[in-house]
Amino acid sequence: MTALLFSDREFRQIADLMYEAVGLSYNDSKKSLIQSRLSPRIQKLGMGSFAEYIACLNDESEAAEFQMAVDLLTTNETYFFREPKHYELLERELAGYRNKGPITIWSAAASFGDEAYSTAMLLADMQTSGRIGPDWSILATDISHRVLLSAKEAVYPQDRLRAVSPERLRRYCLRGEGAAEGQSKVQDKLCSRVKFGQLNLCKAFDGLGPFDVIFLRNVLIYFDPPTKSEVVDRVLSALKPGGLFFLGTAEGRVPCKTPLTVVQPGAYRKAV
Repeated sequence: MTALLFSDREFRQIADLMYEAVGLSYNDSKKSLIQSRLSPRIQKLGMGSFAEYIACLNDESEAAEFQMAVDLLTTNETYFFREPKHYELLERELAGYRNKGPITIWSAAASFGDEAYSTAMLLADMQTSGRIGPDWSILATDISHRVLLSAKEAVYPQDRLRAVSPERLRRYCLRGEGAAEGQSKVQDKLCSRVKFGQLNLCKAFDGLGPFDVIFLRNVLIYFDPPTKSEVVDRVLSALKPGGLFFLGTAEGRVPCKTPLTVVQPGAYRKAV
């Protein structure tokens, strides 16, 4: 299957559409990436050109196809307990709480749920050992309906669980057999602690938080600098003063108006 012809004008139309709708930012160097990601989809739909597909994306009745395009143009690579030093810090932080009151955590760019379920495993272990109380919850949001459906299923290739300890695998996962060999499912007792919802971080939202901890890792790479700052400030408005805020360690500190102090690479504390 060969890639379809893709003019500069068509590239700009798609780039502008993605930016206006969901904040994704693509400069000219990303033209070939968009071409290679969307060409197979366009041909699978029986369309013969990018122009035909752009008309489809602009049709409000084709919201499901627009969501598919967003999925194809974003990379959802992740795995359990990615950046383990963040989880070590989180464990120390929660263990140091003076009371065993409610704990609320937001995985704001949850992708397939690896981050949210990793956090749930940690909190469940801490509850079992008496270091935190039983009243804790995790909200996991993402812009992609498709990845959220997968996250709710909670079935993963075992390679994605490579950083999960054998003890946690036994406590919280079921290993697939037969046709499901090579996969593992997170047990319902853990899944029930995580609530999933669709959310566009580039648009205003109400009624979330306040959270003790927020993860916003490995999503800001898709935004231009002004959008990054707006998204970070919007997300931080839902974090309690003194709460922990996690970015990907490779992302560096993002300029924002909300005062933050550095705790360790990729980890910040909101000013009190």
